[in-house]
Amino acid sequence: MSTAKAEPLSEQGPKIEDILQQMERVLASADFHLPERGRKFFRFVVTETLEGRSQYLKAFTIANEIFGRQNSFDAQNDPVVRIEAGRIRRGLERYYLVAGQSDAIVITIPKGGYVPRFEYARGSHSAGQSEHTGHIDLLPSSNGRGRQKLSMAALLIGALVTMSVAGFYVMATPDIFTLHDSPAGSSGPMVVVDMFQTDDPDGREFDIAQGLRDEVIGQLATFNDLVVVVDPSKANYKGTAGYSLQASVQRDGDKLRSILRLVRRSDAAVVWANNYDADLRVRSILQIQADIGQQIAIAVAQPYGAVFLSDNDNAARPDVNAAADAYDCTSAYYSYRRAMSLQSHTAARECLQRATLRSPKSARSWALLSLIYLDAMRFRYKLGMVPEAATMELATDAAERATSIAPNDTRALQATMLVSFFNNDTDKALKAGAAAYAQNSNDAEVAGEYGLRLAMSGKWQSGCELISRALNQGAGPKGYYEVGMALCAFTRGDLQAAELWSRMCDLEYNPMHRLVLLSILGAEGKSAEATKERDWLNVNAPEMMKNIRREVSLRLQRKEDQDRFLGGLRGSGIAIESASAEMISSN
Repeated sequence: MSTAKAEPLSEQGPKIEDILQQMERVLASADFHLPERGRKFFRFVVTETLEGRSQYLKAFTIANEIFGRQNSFDAQNDPVVRIEAGRIRRGLERYYLVAGQSDAIVITIPKGGYVPRFEYARGSHSAGQSEHTGHIDLLPSSNGRGRQKLSMAALLIGALVTMSVAGFYVMATPDIFTLHDSPAGSSGPMVVVDMFQTDDPDGREFDIAQGLRDEVIGQLATFNDLVVVVDPSKANYKGTAGYSLQASVQRDGDKLRSILRLVRRSDAAVVWANNYDADLRVRSILQIQADIGQQIAIAVAQPYGAVFLSDNDNAARPDVNAAADAYDCTSAYYSYRRAMSLQSHTAARECLQRATLRSPKSARSWALLSLIYLDAMRFRYKLGMVPEAATMELATDAAERATSIAPNDTRALQATMLVSFFNNDTDKALKAGAAAYAQNSNDAEVAGEYGLRLAMSGKWQSGCELISRALNQGAGPKGYYEVGMALCAFTRGDLQAAELWSRMCDLEYNPMHRLVLLSILGAEGKSAEATKERDWLNVNAPEMMKNIRREVSLRLQRKEDQDRFLGGLRGSGIAIESASAEMISSN
């Protein structure tokens, strides 16, 4: 490696010795999940940059220095450097979301290269940096989905999210991609990514189109509910739903248009289509490809995306075929989440119970069964259920089975997070949530559920940002994340925004949503409106009204948050018993 004189860093930026200390802090953290090779990669790019050799940080150099590749290394055909860089970016994202929230220095590796960036965290007092106070504007926009004025800390999280890339392994053949540690025994819809078309097959447009295709493949491969196929001749559609993702890329001067559509193989129906326009003068091709690839993957592959909405409209009928496989039951589960009825819950539970008997190595089936059991407790007032005494034990056992089969499966980690949270093991819940989010930050459901657990455990700033992101990406059933935004605004003392968000919830979805609105109205002093909501709850959810303190404490972990919420209810005219009195009455 040739040497060069280190150039001084920006006078406003961190000092070299402080950066080195921060690097060691990250590497020493248990929340920076990387194998030794990734750690060596991270240390190498940081130290090379600090020593003034950032211009040599290319894929070829890194492949030789870190991975022992020979001089014949071809970055186009061997993605090892890109894959490892993606894992490092996700590792850094996880670290700063979990362990490094208070760190003064932030290290990132911007996408499109391997040269790290060193900055002071917004709000840090280090090196004479001025303090910035954060703010999230939680007022809904006219389209009802929300607009945000992000705090500087939230912008950091958003930037880290954007920089996440697809880290995937090639399994069995280079033409079929799945996420590493995919759930054993699982089946799922198959998405064949056709060659992206262009009017310039031998020129620059072709290179752009194929780069976009590679990005889309990588982003889709982070969703381990899918099988992603890049060679149609290798596709075996037997026993699974099949789709073709087709695209064309057109360029007119500095304008770039990508036209995408998802076609269902069984009937050639177009189940999703969209156009993406970009200006090459504003952003680089790499940035455009990364952004479009992420948007496509989210629209197509997330649990409430085009593939699953196409397949599961009829999946949760009471007469679900007894021979239904794990994917049929996955569809049944998401149909239930949209309907949120006792009938759909029963159909999904019975389907998943049969699936786990037939395929006991299906991590996905065990994870979703855990969530179904858990919902019998947390949504019991909506579903009209009386959970059995063993419900939480069943949910816990199913989550443990899922993670024992596939420790890094996103859905298994999501189940562990939720079960642990409602078992009052907040530390375990947040660790599982961070791991799930690190596995696939494109999964808006994981981001939203993790955001809710962060917020309700008292980490409101970072949690509310993730809730907002999930909401804007259309995750979850109607009204589910709106109530999270209402709580975010309520906790900040913005009662007007809290009420607006609360009224945007589907108030029939869950009586707990009305309880949130009731607390907000009580805090606002709107007695007449509070009386109306209180009367509705007394008629439609009398058991919940007898156990308010317990229900609130199940969800809000900090005493100060519980007191704020209960104070609003007292303001609405509800007499809240002391914790000891309610415990006696419930027994």
